[in-house]
Amino acid sequence: MPSIWGKVPQQNKNFTGREDLLDKLHSGLRSDVTAVVPHALHGLGGVGKTQLAIEYAHRFRHEYDVVWWIPADQSVLVKSSLAGLARELNLPIAASAGVDEAVDAVLDALRRGEPYKRWLLIFDNANEPEDVNAVIPRGSGHVLLTSRDQGWQSVVDTIVVDVFRREESVAFLMKRVPRGITEPDAHRLAEALGDLPLALEHAGALQVETGMPVDQYLRLLENETTRLLGTSKPSDYPMSMTAAWALSVSQLMERSPDAVELLRCCAFFGPEPIPRDLLDRLPEDFAGGSRLAGMLGDPIRMIPAIRELGRYALVRIDSETRTITVHRLVQALLRDELPEPERAAFRREVHTLLAAAVAEENPDDNAAWPRYQALLGHISPSRVVQSADPRIRHFALNVVRYLYSSGDFRSARQLVEQFIERWQAVSGDDDQYVLSAQRHQAIVIRELGEIQESYELNQRTAARMRQVLGEDHEETLLLINSHGADLRFRGEFALAFEHDQDSLRRHQAKFGPTHRRTLRAMNNLALDYLLLGDYAKARELQAETFMYQRQAGSGSSAQNVLSSWNGLARIVRLNGDYRRACDIGEDAFEYGVEQLNSEHPWTLRVAKDLSIARRRNGQLEEALDLADHTFDAQKRNGGVSHPDTLAAALCLANAQRAAGQVTEALELLEDMTPRYPQMYGDDHPFKYGCDTNLALLLRVNGQLERALEIDRRALRGLDGRLTREHHYTLTCAINLASDLAALGDTEEARELGASTLESLRNVLGADHPLTLAGAANLVVDLLALGREEEAHRLQADTLTRYERQLGTDHPDVKVAREARRLDFDFDPPVL
Repeated sequence: MPSIWGKVPQQNKNFTGREDLLDKLHSGLRSDVTAVVPHALHGLGGVGKTQLAIEYAHRFRHEYDVVWWIPADQSVLVKSSLAGLARELNLPIAASAGVDEAVDAVLDALRRGEPYKRWLLIFDNANEPEDVNAVIPRGSGHVLLTSRDQGWQSVVDTIVVDVFRREESVAFLMKRVPRGITEPDAHRLAEALGDLPLALEHAGALQVETGMPVDQYLRLLENETTRLLGTSKPSDYPMSMTAAWALSVSQLMERSPDAVELLRCCAFFGPEPIPRDLLDRLPEDFAGGSRLAGMLGDPIRMIPAIRELGRYALVRIDSETRTITVHRLVQALLRDELPEPERAAFRREVHTLLAAAVAEENPDDNAAWPRYQALLGHISPSRVVQSADPRIRHFALNVVRYLYSSGDFRSARQLVEQFIERWQAVSGDDDQYVLSAQRHQAIVIRELGEIQESYELNQRTAARMRQVLGEDHEETLLLINSHGADLRFRGEFALAFEHDQDSLRRHQAKFGPTHRRTLRAMNNLALDYLLLGDYAKARELQAETFMYQRQAGSGSSAQNVLSSWNGLARIVRLNGDYRRACDIGEDAFEYGVEQLNSEHPWTLRVAKDLSIARRRNGQLEEALDLADHTFDAQKRNGGVSHPDTLAAALCLANAQRAAGQVTEALELLEDMTPRYPQMYGDDHPFKYGCDTNLALLLRVNGQLERALEIDRRALRGLDGRLTREHHYTLTCAINLASDLAALGDTEEARELGASTLESLRNVLGADHPLTLAGAANLVVDLLALGREEEAHRLQADTLTRYERQLGTDHPDVKVAREARRLDFDFDPPVL
């Protein structure tokens, strides 16, 4: 029994033959444990590639610690299946984390063979080598693929899977129909069906269920094929498969028309497992117009219909997962036999079933994510994009929201852009669902770091929404709330504040004071207060928001609760209460790991802020460890230039400096500093904040003149964007005074330090740690100038306040007691 057994389909009890292929596959995979080459089972549809892979997995499972099945015909399913392995490998990520980072972590763990060296990944129906090959790990484990694409022959070792040998066909039929067929009849049947395994399976099931004599079957197969198949057969399907399938369906129609109707409906889902409960009773608002509604609401009809399909081998029923699977070839044949109006009707039916399955499920709710994940493989194959039904378009956008809420921004972007292209072509630019899709698109591209594109798209979409839908339409208000983030990303903090004040008023009027959407608007306004330096108001509003969101029945998602929770920890830290900020941040981080898993984008944002709080509280080792992990995860998630990665890089560099790793910190910031203007522009407060951090590291690494030049330029920029009476600006001023002192300009350093201290007392209060740092540094300058009485008086007052605020053992207090300079750095908040 392996340690991990991942969704491998049930073993076919009728499997027989293929021993030579199993031996060849087993020998090939085990031949060189130092450099294992992936193997592909290649062949036409219906030859049994998947069944062979299933049999291999079951037969040799004892040789592996991990066996993981990956549906590979859609890239989104490949990623989500691999991401699901993270939890099983005990990695600090899981399926509901950001998919890309989870996949990277899984592949890295498999390559390294930690925690398991003996693993088997099976990529089923991997028909796009260029997509799948990028996520195939090369390591000590084994990779097996099934595919109809010959392109794998140049990439991996390929084993051709052909039709059965005649003796295998006979053995299969004798086992499949143990009391209803003789060996000579089995020979004749196998010859007529071309030894195609899937055709033999259908023929055998028909024999078992109807007891039809072989002569009659062969006569129907020969004489009535044209009637059964129509005037033509699709050129890419084997005639034997087509004929056997048609006979099975024809006979089943006489026995159970309900079963055939259900089978035809299943043909318009994807080839992935269909959750059985999708076929339960439809809600009233979805039942109207449904051709299956009567059967779905009647278990006396539905249950026998499903069982009949299983008996005729037209579906595979998995009782453990409660799913139904139809072979993709059978699906194609079923679709092709129907006229286009019937195809359209069944597609509408499938769309209705999919939408009804999550009609009551909020895509922001992490408890609903497994439900949405189970439907994901059916969205594109069922052509949801083609529906103009408002209920289906609403469902489609909920799928997009599920994807980006769970952290899979790239898949969300791919899907929503398909929807926009199709819906615009059909319904025009002013359709409500086109506009809503563009709102979602802007959120996704902003999360991917394309902040200017998000801003411009939201500007255009907001103008259209106001004109088409009205100022107070729900969609308009949702976009207005989202657009505030665009303004914050542009550094337009005052404009964002005005924007979000108006947004909150509109939300309160439309939804009420404590509605989950109103609470999101409150959270944004609290962040605006923080960015403008009004920490008292930010704390008051953030605490109120968090209190309402945490109440039972608030409807707030785990992401929104976590965002507000982290905002509260951040504002407590910025108010100088580092110990309490750590406590709140620890609770928030634990909640994020539990609800979203440790590498969900929001959990990582919380981790970054928790690392800062730990560093400020003097927990330098813990802060560095968490900062290092967070930076690595953010690089995997969004790349090195993503806004979250840039913020994590500054957090790590600051932690490294505090821990004495000043060379490593400088190296990291030299790489990151040019990326800030590329992301935010040359005149953004965050760009100047990053410059301030770089200057600090240059100074402690002995590059004094360069540090002074950068800090002077940064201070001018921050004065222009935020004024001198702002936390960020005053932090830069403290460091510039230290540059001047290091270069021997002690009097200029003292003058700047004295004016900065006065501003700090006015802005933050006399007991704030940053204010006390400014005072401690002024003490050093006064001593250097021989003004000892004044220096000692200020030092005594500063130490009294410092010890009361941070405790006697805090690193900053020790530095101030020894009359050495303190350095403070910049950490950008989540916007």
